[in-house]
Amino acid sequence: MSDVFRALADESRRALLDGLNWANGQTLRELCAGLAMTRQSVSKHLAVLEEAGLVTTVRRGREKLHYLNAAPISDIAERWISRYDRRRVDALADLKQALEGTPMSRPEFVYTTYIRTTPERLWQGLTNPAFTRQYWGTAFETDWRPGSPMTWRLDRNDTAIAHPEQVVLEAEPYTRLSYAWHTFTDEWAKAYDIDAEYVAKVAAEPRSKVTFEIEPKGEHVRLTVIHDGFGPDSAVLPGVSEGWPELIASLKSLLETGSALGTA
Repeated sequence: MSDVFRALADESRRALLDGLNWANGQTLRELCAGLAMTRQSVSKHLAVLEEAGLVTTVRRGREKLHYLNAAPISDIAERWISRYDRRRVDALADLKQALEGTPMSRPEFVYTTYIRTTPERLWQGLTNPAFTRQYWGTAFETDWRPGSPMTWRLDRNDTAIAHPEQVVLEAEPYTRLSYAWHTFTDEWAKAYDIDAEYVAKVAAEPRSKVTFEIEPKGEHVRLTVIHDGFGPDSAVLPGVSEGWPELIASLKSLLETGSALGTA
């Protein structure tokens, strides 16, 4: 947390974060535009922000895209803002966002956190039903080979979600995992008591995908979650953007303490 406060203390770094808040997923060239800083200075500031966990990067071909990472800010809010005050802060933040109409330059979700575990155990946490049922309430029935079908089995009502396009996309054990997101079926909606109008809307969207990048960092593992493939004005994106931080926090708790959030 000290690294986060030190990173935020610099006005230039705050300007870079403001730029990413306005338009996430920018290249170095895009971030340099409009700033009275040299490319080298911007690179140095970005390195400090990335070291503090406030910025995470994703490779797209030859480009390196920079994303504002919510995890450290969330940790600060959890420590320094009481539940009573949080409602006020959330209300003001929602109002500010509504008034400013912050656009999404690239419709995707990127989130990075550090977990005190090993790559092997984190891989189990992402794939093994003994783990996924504890923090997700879901089991994946697949052999985890690229191209293999995946059936999502929800603990709620023992609901099974299957579709030919629900497949494993990439699987490099302990390093990288990617799969197509589930189909929004009537059974899924019934399990979570979701209204038919919303189901029809999300079911009409293109199928998105989620990717997990795993990188050992000493006693910790750096986990980056990338959820993309959304269409313009996606109704699915807000839901996954809200759900992933809570889900990954519960996975982190499970791997570090033996209990998922809400199950201790």
